[in-house]
Amino acid sequence: MSIVRRRRTAAVTVVEAARAPVAGPPAVTDQLPVPRSAEGDDATTAVAPAGAAELVALVQDGTAAGGTATGPVLLVGSSGGHLAQLLPLAGLWSQDRVLWVTFPTPDADSQLEGRRVVHCYHPTTRNIPNLVRNGVLAWRLLRSERPSAVVSTGAGVAVPFVLLGRLLGIPTVFIEVYDRIDSATLTGRLCRPFASRVLVQWEEQRRMYPHAIVIGPLL
Repeated sequence: MSIVRRRRTAAVTVVEAARAPVAGPPAVTDQLPVPRSAEGDDATTAVAPAGAAELVALVQDGTAAGGTATGPVLLVGSSGGHLAQLLPLAGLWSQDRVLWVTFPTPDADSQLEGRRVVHCYHPTTRNIPNLVRNGVLAWRLLRSERPSAVVSTGAGVAVPFVLLGRLLGIPTVFIEVYDRIDSATLTGRLCRPFASRVLVQWEEQRRMYPHAIVIGPLL
C-alpha cells in the first residue's frame, strides 16, 4: 500500500474515532480552540499534513468543552525534531493566533523568523534548575496570555506547560514523537496524567497510550 493511500485510509479511520466516545480519564471541562482552515487569506506558508486534519476534526468534535480562554494557541517544543513536528500545525491557525515557545537556537530562530516567539531555558534533559526556570516562565506566560490551548511534542519543556496548563483549566494536548514506537518517552509518561488529550502518530504507539488518538505522521 502506498504511503499516500495509507495516510488517506488513516485519516478516515481517525476522523471516525474522533467522533466516537473515547474511554479514558475523567471528562475535561476545557474548551479546545477551533482552528481555522489551512486555506484562506490569512493562511501561513506551513502546509498541514494529513495528520493535522485529524487534529482539526478532534477539536471541532468538542472532546473538551466549557472553557472561556480566548488567547493564542501555545505551540511548545524543544528545537530540532520536536519543533519540526510542531511546524506543520502552524497552518491550522492564523499566524497572529499562535505563540511559540522554544529554545533560542539558530535553527529555531531561522524556522520561526517573523513569528511571535518566547524563548525558554535549555538544556532540559534531567536539568532541575532549568525545569524550575521553565516552570516560572510557564506560570507567568499562562496567566498573562490565557491561551486557548497548549499543544506540545516535548521534550522536557512540555512538562511545566502541560502540568500548569491543566492546573489553570487550559486545554493541553501532548503529541508523542514519531520515532518512539517501542516505549513512551519520559516526557510522555510525565505529561500523560495531566494532558487533556494525548495524540500519537502511529497505531503501534497506542500500546503505550491506550486512550490516545492516532493522527498519523507529522513529518
